[in-house]
Amino acid sequence: MRFFVAFLCLVCLLGCSEQSPQTLSMETATSASDLMSEWQVAEPASLGLSGSQLQDIHSDIVSGRYGWIDSFLVIRHDHIAFEQYYQHDYEDIYGEAARTPGPLVVQNWSGPYNYFNVFWHPYYKTSELHSMQSVTKSIVSAVIGIAISRGDFPALDTSVLSFFDEKKILHVDEAKRAMTLRDLLTMSAGLSWDEGVPYSDPANTFTIMARSPDWVRYTLDQPMSAQPGTEFNYNSGASLVLGQIFLQATGVDIETYTVEHLFRPLGIEHYAWKRTPFGLADTQEGVFLSTRDIAKVASLFLHDGQWRSQRIIPQAWVHDSLRSAFIVSDIGGIGYGYKWWSQSYQYQGKEFTAYLGKGFGGQRPIFLPDLDLVIVVTGWNILPNRPFFTAAEIIARVTSAIDD
Repeated sequence: MRFFVAFLCLVCLLGCSEQSPQTLSMETATSASDLMSEWQVAEPASLGLSGSQLQDIHSDIVSGRYGWIDSFLVIRHDHIAFEQYYQHDYEDIYGEAARTPGPLVVQNWSGPYNYFNVFWHPYYKTSELHSMQSVTKSIVSAVIGIAISRGDFPALDTSVLSFFDEKKILHVDEAKRAMTLRDLLTMSAGLSWDEGVPYSDPANTFTIMARSPDWVRYTLDQPMSAQPGTEFNYNSGASLVLGQIFLQATGVDIETYTVEHLFRPLGIEHYAWKRTPFGLADTQEGVFLSTRDIAKVASLFLHDGQWRSQRIIPQAWVHDSLRSAFIVSDIGGIGYGYKWWSQSYQYQGKEFTAYLGKGFGGQRPIFLPDLDLVIVVTGWNILPNRPFFTAAEIIARVTSAIDD
């Protein structure tokens, strides 16, 4: 049985049906003292938060209002105000789907790209490391910023094709030659790609790519549909190309580099990182972390690239990463920078901006600089048209609990 930490100031264990999430107390933790070493815990009221309103969110999660939520963490003023974990029987929930061929059962049905297989998702090999999915992209962006500052990675205006043999790539034209590293970071590569339909849809370009042996080659072989740098078009393959370029430019596997220059300085000791069928570190969805550890990454950006007074990421890179290169939607003011999303929200009659990573299934590390607030929600809602805890609702509900 997997053990979870259920740790918050106002904990109430609610009765659950067979399909409802179960919450476990802190006594089940094997190393509670270790958990206390990174974040101090405070009463919500001392942090300007309503404990009862946070408890209401927890109750709604338990009731199933938001589907399958695995964790809910709120940190304010660098203190944990609320932390809760939820246990689900994913073998029962997704077991039949795991054995059924389809777009979300990729390559070997028992392998790491079967998204219904409980050995791999949402927890890595039954550990407490949760799949971050596309939040991996945000982590990779941070690492690229570190590498540029150290002189290990080329300038963002460098041509993508300069790292590859053009003779081995299909549909090479002047537009593809103009594609830069910046275009890969901002999802404006210009490649023909449709990731806008559900991942359970076989027409999704990602699901087609996932069935090819070399995902980087598949991505680069796509014809151009727009001039690079002019249009936002979400493309997971672009992040894989960045991972390949990182290896070639630095001579170091990005996983190794991340551990040395990001995870270790943040005190992140436990992680997992999937590999593509071709053996490359999966830089578009491969990272598994604990809820507290992905909160560290969010907190690092909240504090302009510093962690516990140590500079880890250049402040300029943080600002460039969060600045919207493209407005994805005028509704909600959704923008996209260097693999970080931005979203407007209302608080006390004024408009502010939240920043977040977004991962398939409901991975949402969110930070609100104006309110000194970090929120992390993880889950495994991977099928369309099901209950879902959107970033907008997460932000609205937690900011409604602020009682300064």
